[in-house]
Amino acid sequence: MQQNNDPFLEIRPYNNDEVPGAIDRLIEDEEFISAILKYRFPQFSGIAGWLLKPILKRYLHSKWNKIKTVRDVQLHIATYMDSMIKSTSEGLTTSGLDKLDPNNSYLFVSNHRDIAMDPAMVNWCLHENQFDTVRIAIGDNLLKKPCATELMKLNKSFIVKRSAKGPREMMKALGQLSAYIKASLDEKQSIWIAQREGRAKDGNDKTDPAILKMFFMEGRRQKIEFADYVASLRIVPVTISYENDPCDAAKANELYRKQQEGGYEKGEFEDIESIVQGIVGQKRRIHVAFGDVIGNEFDSPEALAVEIDRQIYQNYHLFPANYIAAGKEHSSITDSDRAQFDSKLSSLPEGVAQIVKAMYAMPTDKKADA
Repeated sequence: MQQNNDPFLEIRPYNNDEVPGAIDRLIEDEEFISAILKYRFPQFSGIAGWLLKPILKRYLHSKWNKIKTVRDVQLHIATYMDSMIKSTSEGLTTSGLDKLDPNNSYLFVSNHRDIAMDPAMVNWCLHENQFDTVRIAIGDNLLKKPCATELMKLNKSFIVKRSAKGPREMMKALGQLSAYIKASLDEKQSIWIAQREGRAKDGNDKTDPAILKMFFMEGRRQKIEFADYVASLRIVPVTISYENDPCDAAKANELYRKQQEGGYEKGEFEDIESIVQGIVGQKRRIHVAFGDVIGNEFDSPEALAVEIDRQIYQNYHLFPANYIAAGKEHSSITDSDRAQFDSKLSSLPEGVAQIVKAMYAMPTDKKADA
């Protein structure tokens, strides 16, 4: 049962006893059912949709009636992940997990290229190596629909209140978030959080020290020194490298529009479309690298941000497209790789193509400096 004295009730994911009710609400949500019809059965989502909705609901009730706990949800998602990785990539590899302890909890601070796939890829690597999956930090800007909230909270996601208004409300929300992260780690529940708010659309993975200041709010409340509190969080930088970003042209178009027009207004469903494109789009090869646990060597958020950036770029897995975009020769590049990358650029308007090229080149330059 939900407890009125639960300090994290507004932001935390669902507990085991809340899972069946959330699944029932999800199946009865008309927008959720319509979305499934639209993306899975587009040929039937029009006039015939009203006939299919009751059938789809009955099917989902039957399919999901054995899902009773958070772990059941995770195992169910794992079957989808396995099939998605096989159908939209040429393989997923990982490194660095041998340095971590499956019985411990970690604060995974990751570069951020894809709204849904980044934490999902981290989770898949953990799951495949007998680690528990993470609790995922997600901005409330992605939870405008009730069905989105149900889905995310079922998938161990907790809410970052980006929409908080006014300094007092903002500080309260950040303090609650900081306390929740520490409480989760103390419960042996690992956390995934992006190194900055929003995806790195230009390919420049840079940690925002404001995120690290938020981590420390609970440490300050407990009167613990910054370096010692950071060590207690067991921060592990994570680098996710996609050979092909399914959303690269959309990101570049947004940046180009901002350059040319001084601003860009997102469409109502743009975030949802990015999530779908990230899931179904071709990624080619993927590598997830887990860095070293950060100790108590860093006494400020700025110094800590530099170290997280260094590890993220040092661990970036460079693919042929990165070298080609940067104009560098490498033994891994084939004629097919060059043709594929040239075809990608030639299909885009010149200004957008230049941004895409710079996006893929960025990690090559950054890794050289790390």
